[in-house]
Amino acid sequence: MNLNELDTDDIPGITREKGNELAQAGAVCLEWQPHQQGVSLAVRGHVRRTYELYWPPATHQARRTWNDPEEAVEDGAAAIAALLAIRESGYSVILRSRKSTGIDYWLGDKDISNVSEAERAATIALREALQDDDLVIRGRMEVSGILSGNDSRVRARVRLKLKQTNRSDDWELPAYVFVVEFGRPLAEVRRK
Repeated sequence: MNLNELDTDDIPGITREKGNELAQAGAVCLEWQPHQQGVSLAVRGHVRRTYELYWPPATHQARRTWNDPEEAVEDGAAAIAALLAIRESGYSVILRSRKSTGIDYWLGDKDISNVSEAERAATIALREALQDDDLVIRGRMEVSGILSGNDSRVRARVRLKLKQTNRSDDWELPAYVFVVEFGRPLAEVRRK
């Protein structure tokens, strides 16, 4: 898996420019640890898999840009989660969520042939924000990052983020929680 894959216009809810920013943040976090290109990213929880992880090398300017670890970890985790969502849920980020929903992104695709009532209702309700009649909302995604932490801290964050998604449970769509820990690196993925 290569964070450079975010350098595309093919993810409806993330522009190429934002994708490059997220990838850059992820690169800085990975190199702070310090990981080398091709490091194994362990994915556990909803799925168990390992990916070799690659990223654009972090320049001195990138490190200065992402000098706030909290912001870098949040956006770096979003980079990894966006790519994992495509691989593990089959859905892409199609819309940034607004504050107070308990989630970061809406997931979906362009398959309008098989749409549940909940997916139809969500898509209609968010049509103005989507501005694309071919996109269908299929799920919710919440992301969190940890620069370095043990299993206990990761599990606690997963529980916190799963609870946070309760705010949008009325949508009756699956929620995917991605907690990325950069120290190992590790991604804990849960589906609710």
